Amino acid sequence: MKSLLEQLETSVRATVVLALIVCGIYPVVVWAVAQGVFPHQANGSLVATDRENTGSRLIGQSFAGDRYFHPRPSAAGQGYDAADSGGSNLGPLSKELHQTIADRVRRYRSENGLSQSTLVPADAVTASASGLDPHISPANAQLQARRIAKARSMTEGSVKELIEKHTEGRTFGIFGDPRINVLTLNLALDRQK
Repeated sequence: MKSLLEQLETSVRATVVLALIVCGIYPVVVWAVAQGVFPHQANGSLVATDRENTGSRLIGQSFAGDRYFHPRPSAAGQGYDAADSGGSNLGPLSKELHQTIADRVRRYRSENGLSQSTLVPADAVTASASGLDPHISPANAQLQARRIAKARSMTEGSVKELIEKHTEGRTFGIFGDPRINVLTLNLALDRQK
């Protein structure tokens, strides 16, 4: 009986010590290091305009109207809902997926004044796995440039210069594809005269 009580006491002590370390000390240390070394990233990579948070560089958001670049479609809740992040889970043989993409291609061509033969980039008509992707491809942005230039009374060349200026390269020069953060590009558009 004595040995059972000793083992129980040891187990309780070990549980309390591990709980303090894992649930208290470790998270505080990680938080402190993140705040000290990477404060912008640790706080959500928020983008502020006029001292007010406009959005995050890490989570997409919806932009409507002809004056703005439109983001990649979202399957997360009602659109870019981080609490309901996820894809549509429709497989490549799904008729619903094929119909959704066909509808999005028609709408994309129509809103951007493109011919029926213009190839539409995949990121313009398919949602990402998380539904929160904040980036579009340079090809997607280039196809939207004419619509935006017309709506803002700008030259198409000046819109394309902004696209080039905001194109991010591959991570470490080898990972991923070139991409453009829609929020920062649209904010740059708003700063234009």
